[in-house]
Amino acid sequence: MAMMHAAEVLNRYPGPVLTIPQLLHSRAAVVPQQAAVEFEARTWTYAQLAAGSTALAHRLAVMGVRSGDRVAHVETNSDIAVLLFLATVSLGAIFVPMNPALTDDDLAYQIDHCGAMLVATSAAEAPRFDALLLRLGPVAQRLLLEDVGLAAAAADDVLAMLPADCATTLPVLTPQTPALVIYTSGTTGRPKGVLHSHGNYVLSAEAFVGRLDLQPDDRLLTVFPLFHINALFYSLGGALAAGAAFITARRFSASSFWSLAARTRATELNILASLAKILAVRPRSEFDPTHRIRVIYGGPITAEMFEVYRNQFHVPHLLEGYGMSEIPAATCNPLHGEQKLGSIGLAGTHPLRDGPFVEMRICDDQGQPVPDGTVGELQVRTPTMFLGYLNDPEQTSASFQDGWFRTGDLVRRDADGYHYFVARQKDIIRRGGENISGAELDRVVESHPLVAQAAAIAVPSELGEDEVLIAVVAAPGAQLSLEDLAAWCRARLAPLKQPRYVVFVDTLPQTPTQRVAKHLLRQESSALLARARDMR
Repeated sequence: MAMMHAAEVLNRYPGPVLTIPQLLHSRAAVVPQQAAVEFEARTWTYAQLAAGSTALAHRLAVMGVRSGDRVAHVETNSDIAVLLFLATVSLGAIFVPMNPALTDDDLAYQIDHCGAMLVATSAAEAPRFDALLLRLGPVAQRLLLEDVGLAAAAADDVLAMLPADCATTLPVLTPQTPALVIYTSGTTGRPKGVLHSHGNYVLSAEAFVGRLDLQPDDRLLTVFPLFHINALFYSLGGALAAGAAFITARRFSASSFWSLAARTRATELNILASLAKILAVRPRSEFDPTHRIRVIYGGPITAEMFEVYRNQFHVPHLLEGYGMSEIPAATCNPLHGEQKLGSIGLAGTHPLRDGPFVEMRICDDQGQPVPDGTVGELQVRTPTMFLGYLNDPEQTSASFQDGWFRTGDLVRRDADGYHYFVARQKDIIRRGGENISGAELDRVVESHPLVAQAAAIAVPSELGEDEVLIAVVAAPGAQLSLEDLAAWCRARLAPLKQPRYVVFVDTLPQTPTQRVAKHLLRQESSALLARARDMR
């Protein structure tokens, strides 16, 4: 079958498609027997997924879920999580996926902050949540996922557990109807609840079809949890928009990843640099050359990563892009066209829209646009923009300037319109009167074949301003010496940027979305400095 243009793929299905239920049911009308969701031994067709989400919506309505209510999912990935998402939003309620690995205090904060009236989790976690909900007071009910099919053998068995007579009248939804909340990584403190609408989700999903040329026979594998925007908006949303298959596993396993990819016949994968690096240094005996992955989207993509995945793992296309929980699908290198290694790409487009879709500008400290080649804060306007931070109008207001979202990221743009990430504004180290990007140092050190992860932070200097300390996690089984690391940095970094101190650690603190929580490292900077070795 010849490859279709993304617009042809989207136009296969009846419109208008303005809400998430319309997205699902329009696909079910055209490809009812096409595989929609796969999880372990269970496969859902589009017809089954549409019927199951409607039946589960009835079940939720009987439990009292109404338009505007918040339904929290606190469990690892499964097909039932997808069903719960689709059922929740079809009621006009708001789906709030949460990380089950959070501490009780962090979970209590998010459940209380979003005002969840229903918390869905597994039977194994029931005692924990009984105690947690009792602590919060009578604010939420608990739904056991086993009661709606988590342990069932097949999709038909799940459907048999749900109400056959769906008498609930579903509300009329609009593109502006709130649909879901994604909590941020919390890299600077308490996570914020990013509120998105049905329209945001649909447009992001359709845009992802365009950026990867997704086809109806594609099979999108996610190793990210569904509380991550990458999994929920790009992998699941992209699959639904293309009428393709979404594949998920309970959790990421590096040792079994390639066998999973081959067994499921996955054709597309999204990834973060940390996960990509883990796979790159795993024993090649785990690699299965029969996999069918044709494209990987994610980043940052280093030259070393590009070489490994193209030439050793035989993945034809690696695309680096950029987005945030607040502004999904902002930029991407083109699948067909010039790809610039190290760039986060061009402003995002939409396959059904002519002209600009994502607008981007780079501004100085006074909020004025700067010329190409100049580093400044990236500001964005896009139809996929979030509605605001849940219960936080002050932070929402502070995040915008004249209708432009302030990303807090320092970026430069070249004459061809390609953007280059420099650093988070709060990840700048001031040394010798110059600004140094902590993210740049992280990338350089992590490109060392014996380094699994690295994080640069500022520590006090004897001369004032900052000195650079880098915390390093060695690759499993690696014997990484101070001298080897220092030589690596000298060969790749200007003298001003070379780290002064290094501390070898077993792990780095992680956010729920598997990014380094540098704010926690900075809180421990004195203790880290006391253990560090001087690289001079």
